[in-house]
Amino acid sequence: MTRYLYNICFLFIIGCFLTACSQPVYYVTRPVSNPTYEQVVVSTPVKVNEPVKTPVKRKAKALIVVDAGHGGKDLGAESDATPKYQEKILTLSTARMLKTYLEQLGHTVIMTRDSDVFIALDDRADFANKRKPAAFVSVHFNTAPNKEAEGIEVFYYRSDTDKIRSATSKILAQDVLKRSLEQTQAKSRGVKHGNLAVIRETKMPAILIEGGFLTHATEVQKLKNANYLKQLAWGIAQGVDDFVADEDDES
Repeated sequence: MTRYLYNICFLFIIGCFLTACSQPVYYVTRPVSNPTYEQVVVSTPVKVNEPVKTPVKRKAKALIVVDAGHGGKDLGAESDATPKYQEKILTLSTARMLKTYLEQLGHTVIMTRDSDVFIALDDRADFANKRKPAAFVSVHFNTAPNKEAEGIEVFYYRSDTDKIRSATSKILAQDVLKRSLEQTQAKSRGVKHGNLAVIRETKMPAILIEGGFLTHATEVQKLKNANYLKQLAWGIAQGVDDFVADEDDES
């Protein structure tokens, strides 16, 4: 009897052991964020701490269209090293800051996009043309096969049929480049003619600014810093403000 009870107990223990071993084992893993891309995102509204000069007294507030380059499926340029930085994110962050600065200077600002969406180039130009702003500013960042390329450059469209718009666009580009360099201390790559759709198809003074190179090891470290983007945006805003004030003085 004793041996019988012993055998039953032994079989019971073995059965429990085998049952336990047959159960699946679950491992709890810590969720990790996508390590591929790093995003510099500044939500709207942007809190601006830098002193803003007193807005120039104008006949009327100037309407400015700010264009954040790329967006949605159009990533734009990307940095070389990981984590990668996407141009479409940097342009949106900078454009939002620029909007805030321009509004503090007394302007009215409309953005072609204020979220991560794709907008065709012709649609951006049409958007601006229908609203007839005093200026159109498209914000971009650069890449180059030459990893030593760095600095800020501003493009305008030189037209043989609309020389007045070409001349005023060039002045706008010069004002924006000057102020941007003052704020960022970046290398100047100058003001250049560019046959680019958003500044070619617009009908008002229009520029496209390349705020720096994602392929330059040192400059990309600056561009991923929100404070540096604020300096860049503040410089662009001052340049636009100078241009509008000069236009008012001449009119």
